[in-house]
Amino acid sequence: MDIVELADDAEQTARTRATVMRYHYSWKDRDLDAVMALYHPEVEYHDFFQQRCMGYAELRDYVRANLPRQPDEALEHSDRVRVDGHTAFIQYRISLHGSQGLSAFRSSEAITVRDDLIWRVHEYATLLRQPSPASAAQSSRPALSRLGLSARQLGQMAQDLQEYMQRAQPYLDPQLNLQQVASATGYSRNQVSHLLNQVLGQSFYRYVHQQRLQHLLQQLHDNPNASAIDTLAFSAGFNSLSAFYKCFRAHTGVSPKAYLKQISLRARTQDKA
Repeated sequence: MDIVELADDAEQTARTRATVMRYHYSWKDRDLDAVMALYHPEVEYHDFFQQRCMGYAELRDYVRANLPRQPDEALEHSDRVRVDGHTAFIQYRISLHGSQGLSAFRSSEAITVRDDLIWRVHEYATLLRQPSPASAAQSSRPALSRLGLSARQLGQMAQDLQEYMQRAQPYLDPQLNLQQVASATGYSRNQVSHLLNQVLGQSFYRYVHQQRLQHLLQQLHDNPNASAIDTLAFSAGFNSLSAFYKCFRAHTGVSPKAYLKQISLRARTQDKA
């Protein structure tokens, strides 16, 4: 390759980088029109999770659903943007916390630029860690594909679910069910169920019990002598003492009585200090 060809390659790499960085910052700034303006009229977007290829006409709704919800929300990029000629490679990580540990997606996009516009996008994703050993040998793709959501949307869905639990405290209702939560958060029953079971590694009722327990523990820390522990359990939404005691011990490793002794001792120590 002579000097002229090397110069041409360097110029194209620089132009591709400029286009891809505009694309990246348009996503970050939640600017739907700016993102769409960077797509080539003949763009093909290959979505991994939904296993489909989208053209320009389909992409507006897809981009709208995937844009960050908050100004400070951003993907955790796990490597620098790599560019070579007409092609760029972006890699990022999306982490969700389940009952049995961290579930993380390593996602990447191979982007091809033509005429300074995004011409091809191939999205790939790998579920790095399955929360449950029993499901570790199973392929994550079929189950997650049934959600009809991308990796970004899974993260937003988990966040929406947690924000709803914190804001509305629906778990205080002992009769709370999956359909009520799905309707309130704007997702389908199957989507919420698959997120909890396949991604976060827990059943709906286990998830709700954990919310109830966190509520109860906060009450105990605020006022260790508030009332009888059984009364607090029912007011937190537990409709069975056996379920409460099982959840409590699984989370804290001790009985409620032993836990109360621990926080009382800690409070007395802090008072003396």
